[in-house]
Amino acid sequence: MQPTPRAGILGTGSYVPEHEVTNEALVDRVTDTTAEWITRKTKIEARRFAAPDQATSDLAIRAGAAALEHAGLRAGDLGHIIVATSTGDSPQPPTAALVQHALGAGCAAAFDINVVCAGFVFGLSLARAIVAADPATKVLVIGADVYSRILDFDDRRTAILFGDGAGAAVVGAVPDPYGILDVELVTRGDAHELIHVKAGGSRLPASAQTVADGDHFFRMNGRGVRDFVVEGVPPVLHKLLTRTGYAPEEVAHFVPHQANGVMIDELVAAAGLTSARTHLVLDKFGNTGSGSAAVALDAAARAGALTDGDLVLMAGFGGGMSVGATLMRWYGPRS
Repeated sequence: MQPTPRAGILGTGSYVPEHEVTNEALVDRVTDTTAEWITRKTKIEARRFAAPDQATSDLAIRAGAAALEHAGLRAGDLGHIIVATSTGDSPQPPTAALVQHALGAGCAAAFDINVVCAGFVFGLSLARAIVAADPATKVLVIGADVYSRILDFDDRRTAILFGDGAGAAVVGAVPDPYGILDVELVTRGDAHELIHVKAGGSRLPASAQTVADGDHFFRMNGRGVRDFVVEGVPPVLHKLLTRTGYAPEEVAHFVPHQANGVMIDELVAAAGLTSARTHLVLDKFGNTGSGSAAVALDAAARAGALTDGDLVLMAGFGGGMSVGATLMRWYGPRS
């Protein structure tokens, strides 16, 4: 009896808008800050903002198409499309439906998930389960967000961090010992108020008053989020590594959510991952939400940094509060 193939990443892709906003340009919009302060506090030097005619689906389509090309597949080969986003084009229909239509993936079931900045890793977990049930299927997982539309530029704690972007991966069956070894997903609903957009849902529908009050803007308790990440994420990573039988020193690559460069340094130290190569693109693109870790993964893959058989640890963390981590044995390009 043949063993069931493991799910793994067959190709990656990403897309960021053309419009670059440097720290120097941003301080013209953000009150009470300087370019030097932003860099020192975050290690972010620039970010990209979507054009007025671009929405989340536009970014997701570009990233998804790049991932398909990288995997050597056509849209018609897809069985499922998962779009992780917290800034969908509209409350409905699902952004994934727009992506499916634009790509021409008429045979793919398409749906959205919203786990904020942990969304891409949660999406990989779903794709893994889908491939386990049907090893012949291919799943396109996309993380995409356009945060520039929900930022309050009078709030320097949040406005300096975020940019727009999308990252994607095609997931399908790969031979042993490659692929996704295991996944750890955690949600801490008791901390849900650390990150939120207050208005626009069924509890507080959008109105002239909510707009006047700024309740449609993204809000974050920066200190609370930092404590959650530095104290709460390392145990999740440790649990995943222990269950799979690996020590932190054996991890070759760490691909985290690109939240804040200073905070990532603290996380790496707290998790004992100092011997791994940490892949960061936040200096150029800032925090792109659900697309963040996926954009970094694509950059590493296309730079040739990830070689066949490397042990890669990904971590996403964000509103909910949620943490998603996955450990994979990298499946390199085949000639």
